[in-house]
Amino acid sequence: MDFLLEDAFASCTLCPRRCGAARAAGKAGLCGATADLRIARAALHFWEEPPISGEAGSGAIFFTGCPLRCIFCQNHNISQEGFGHKITVRRLAKIMLELQDQGALNINLVTPFHYAPYVHEALLLAKDAGLTLPIVANTSGYELPELVDAFADDIDIWLTDYKYASAELSGKLSGAKDYPAVAHEALRHMHDALMAKGGRIEDADGRMLQGIIVRHLVLPSHADDSCHVLDRVWELCGNDVDISVMNQYTANERCRKMGGPLAGAVTDAEYEKVLDHSDELGFERLWWQQGGTVSESFVPAFDATGVEGPEL
Repeated sequence: MDFLLEDAFASCTLCPRRCGAARAAGKAGLCGATADLRIARAALHFWEEPPISGEAGSGAIFFTGCPLRCIFCQNHNISQEGFGHKITVRRLAKIMLELQDQGALNINLVTPFHYAPYVHEALLLAKDAGLTLPIVANTSGYELPELVDAFADDIDIWLTDYKYASAELSGKLSGAKDYPAVAHEALRHMHDALMAKGGRIEDADGRMLQGIIVRHLVLPSHADDSCHVLDRVWELCGNDVDISVMNQYTANERCRKMGGPLAGAVTDAEYEKVLDHSDELGFERLWWQQGGTVSESFVPAFDATGVEGPEL
């Protein structure tokens, strides 16, 4: 299939679920989305890794829906509960230009690819109208390799999760036993695309212009799986990528009600174990978080900020 054409919504196979939903006819896919383009927020975002946010902020556009069903998701009201406003492709393109005018360092597309045809069209329109910023694909990592290839020319920076090495764990916590295999192959294609362009590039101020940041959120009681994730990333990419090891896990209401390890927080010992393993492997560009980051302050207000406005 051609991921960049609107007829992809007729029987949707845009993500590894390949659910075949007739989204063009108003049926929601397993991602929760129909063919209506919906976003929940578009604004400067200051809580990404330093090469992405800097001091000026990243121009983050949060899309409604997600192919995964992570039980610990902090963005559940947009990823799983459907919050977001319907917009046009031309409005999406205009939003990108508005964020550029606000001084954003980049355009940060957060979980965008279940709307792949619209995203591609909006990028073309915005670039024709003067968009010059790097484009960030902020993804769960649960992407089809063929889709990564289709967007290789559109995306400058892959900001991708690599959540699990264990299929059992990914099935239990995200409803996708194939996540480790899919995420690994997707990262392989992101890496190939980056190296074909000449590898990582940053400007004199440390702003990333081209590259890959692999994110991993350490989960309570699962530090061993985190270390296995880092092993896989190192074996595949080495120091061609930045690695971001996060300790900001915060139990949402669902996890608190469930009880068990996910009702609590990552311990200092667990986090240090994963960071030490990152050092042992040899990662040269390692981003980590200091104590006190366990907070829902990292989650922006999904209140439709920046969504409504003129079209391009």
